[in-house]
Formats: sequence, C-alpha cells, structure tokens
Amino acid sequence: MKRGRNLFDLKPARNLPWETGENELVVLTVPKFRNRLLVKLLLPRLKKPEYRVKLDDVGSFIWNSCDGQLTVLEIADRVAKKFGGEADALYARVADFFKKLAREEFVVLR
Repeated sequence: MKRGRNLFDLKPARNLPWETGENELVVLTVPKFRNRLLVKLLLPRLKKPEYRVKLDDVGSFIWNSCDGQLTVLEIADRVAKKFGGEADALYARVADFFKKLAREEFVVLR
C-alpha cells in the first residue's frame, strides 16, 4: 500500500484461490513460493505446493466481502453490524487485517 492513501477508502479484491470449509469458514490456498525461479525449480518436487490458511468467522466474513466493489470502510461497517463490539477496537482490527492481507498479497487494494 502506498503512503498517503487512506486505507478505508480503498476497495480490496481477492488475489488467491479459496474454498469454504466446515461451518462456512474460508480456507485460503497460498502458494509456498512466488519467485518464478523457485516455483520452477522447487514446486514440482514438493508434495504440497501450497499451504492453507484457515480464517475465523470475522476473517471469513471480511474475505467474502472483498469483491472489489466495497471499500474497507463499508466492509468494516458491515462487520460492526454483524459482530458488534467496541467500535474503535473493531475498526483497528479490520485495518490491521487488511494491512496484513495486502502485505502478503492475498488481496489487492485499489
């Protein structure tokens, strides 16, 4: 994420394959390597070329909302309505979650 942009104004779009597991929780499929050379040399030798990240109920709700149409603020508002909780802490948690998703390139923020 570039400096000077407000995170809550950006629209996140998913950048990974995923599936819905038990209890409607999202499971992300993350490749072990993204470097083209490592992918070419190491991935064919691995039994499992990716690892799985299981999201909790809040994370799954947020992930399913990342359609590239809603802003982070709109998603945070929906999380607040669905799960409640202290507003400041909730918005901080959502912001931290999106920062991590963007850093790991699980989502693209536009």
